[in-house]
Amino acid sequence: MSIRSAAPEGATSTLETTNIPADQRSPRERTERSRAGDVLAEILRSSTLISVLAVVLALLVGAVLIAAVNPQVQQASAYFFSRPSDALTAVWTAVSGAYLSLFQGGIYDYTAGDFATGIAPLLASLGFATPLIAAGLGIAFGFRAGLFNIGGQGQMLVGAATAGYIAYAWHLPPVLHVIVAVLGAIVAGALWAGIAGLLKAASGAHEVISTIMLNYVALYLLAYLLTTPVLQAPGSNPVSPPALPTAVLAPLFGSSFAVNVGLPVAVLGVLLFGWLLNRSSLGFRVRAVGMNPRASRVAGIDVKRTYVVAMLISGAFVGFAGAYQVLGQVTSGFTSTLDAGIGFTAITVALLGRSRPLGVLIAGIVFGVLQAGGYTMQAAQNIDIDLVSVVQAVIVLLVAAPPLVRAVFRLPAPGARRARTATTSQGASAS
Repeated sequence: MSIRSAAPEGATSTLETTNIPADQRSPRERTERSRAGDVLAEILRSSTLISVLAVVLALLVGAVLIAAVNPQVQQASAYFFSRPSDALTAVWTAVSGAYLSLFQGGIYDYTAGDFATGIAPLLASLGFATPLIAAGLGIAFGFRAGLFNIGGQGQMLVGAATAGYIAYAWHLPPVLHVIVAVLGAIVAGALWAGIAGLLKAASGAHEVISTIMLNYVALYLLAYLLTTPVLQAPGSNPVSPPALPTAVLAPLFGSSFAVNVGLPVAVLGVLLFGWLLNRSSLGFRVRAVGMNPRASRVAGIDVKRTYVVAMLISGAFVGFAGAYQVLGQVTSGFTSTLDAGIGFTAITVALLGRSRPLGVLIAGIVFGVLQAGGYTMQAAQNIDIDLVSVVQAVIVLLVAAPPLVRAVFRLPAPGARRARTATTSQGASAS
């Protein structure tokens, strides 16, 4: 019995349809196959897929490094050609143990006796992710305006210093105290970033140079203030007094879990970012200037003013990240190292998230998991925590070089299918 006779009357088997030449298929079949191919091509060309594959490839690079520095793997590799199974087993044990520890410390502790204890690592990751999300939104907003704001460190420090001062020096009612401290940090971060925006608008000074210099100004200014009565706790090393209990960000699920109300505020920031960028006239101007400032100027958009406003908003988001760093605890104050590299890691978060609100949210959580899980990986497997920084750096490299990711995974280049479709259409028209 033929394949065609096995199909219902009036139907054509999949195998027959596949084998029919393209010029002999019905218009409906050609349309359906073209649509399916277009959808698949769009998925393969999407920037989201590139970001996901960049993380996967970075984890593979991390696996190679884990295996390379593992003593058991090195010992078994000495006699690899006589007993290769020992080396392969040692590699698998080292890599799987490291990434299981990463999962256990950053997402879910499957060895815990109850769900609340098991989910604690994920909450810790969200705690690490909160300032990354906020600062990443700020850097991403600058990117969308065509501005490379790499002054997150300085904006965080200024925002944190302002919030920290209000938190211990002002005596306000509980809820009002937190709000005022956070707003102070937001305003301080915005003004600090606004300096770079104003310099660019007034004199054409490149924001990369000005924000780098402002980082140093903020760092040494804070270091100085921590040696004066303005920020230094009496009779202590250069450290500030702890925040008053009325100014502390309240924990969401109790003091035993490392996540507080800063997380929902950061999520609201994601929603605000999306609304500003995609639903407001300001967002339209920002996107237009980011794509083509000359055409925007011809269209009547005040490019210089847009630069200043974009930097103000960028610094405001980063300023909240600084407030989060100092308002989450009552037991100790802060030092000039409070940014903990978040200002620069936020650049990676913005790049990985493709400067889109949802992408920044997911990228911040991913980096929070890496940070929280990295400590467990270090404790359980004796793997240096700096390896996590290497993975982050590789992610930046791969996100910044999409052709490399496409070459590794053999993905089509952007526009490849469109060009092929256009060529086919021209050939059909000519025939």
